[in-house]
Amino acid sequence: MTAASPPDRRPIKTRDAAWARWLTNLFIRWGITPNGISILGMMAGLAAGGCFACTAIEGYRIIGFIAGALFVQLRLMANMFDGMVAIEGGTVSPVGELYNEIPDRVSDTATLVGCGYALGGFPLLGYWTTILAIFVAYIRASGRVAGAPQIYCGPMAKQHRMFVITMAALVSAILPPSLWLHLPALGKCSWMTLALSIILVGEIATVFRRLNRIQTAIWKQHDEAL
Repeated sequence: MTAASPPDRRPIKTRDAAWARWLTNLFIRWGITPNGISILGMMAGLAAGGCFACTAIEGYRIIGFIAGALFVQLRLMANMFDGMVAIEGGTVSPVGELYNEIPDRVSDTATLVGCGYALGGFPLLGYWTTILAIFVAYIRASGRVAGAPQIYCGPMAKQHRMFVITMAALVSAILPPSLWLHLPALGKCSWMTLALSIILVGEIATVFRRLNRIQTAIWKQHDEAL
């Protein structure tokens, strides 16, 4: 659950959808807590990583990739609804920020590492994308401590990473390994390896872009204070 005020939240257009508001009100009526939703989101992230890793087991390719993609989307929905329930239900908690951030880091780790161990995957890529995903979040948090607003820009923020993973998982489920990519320098390359490579490059760009925006925001505040 997030303890942030509405203007400081990650911009998500889906929050304004009628179905999202209906589900939010339903969760509030049922007494489902924002922290509980955050934990459920973390469990979905763990399940996604497990499903992706299981695709390396013979016979589990299709169901593993499809189930992993579904769990990734469930994790994102939980990330959205924990904040909506907290703010709309007036149940923002003093420890909400912990439940908002820590489960996200666990989910990122499980999902991205699991992708590295997926069928045709490259484990080292999974670990490197995980490290950079945590670093991207760390920069955002550090910027806030330094006085800047929350900076959620991409090109490879959480929702962008999970979109790429979801698409790669669905393509991997639909197309057999015989139709995977053949790159001149690398040879056979799975769709998940390609996805992790795209995420890695995007995360590096995101690091520099966020640092630039945070620095600009802090200097602007400094100049306005003079």
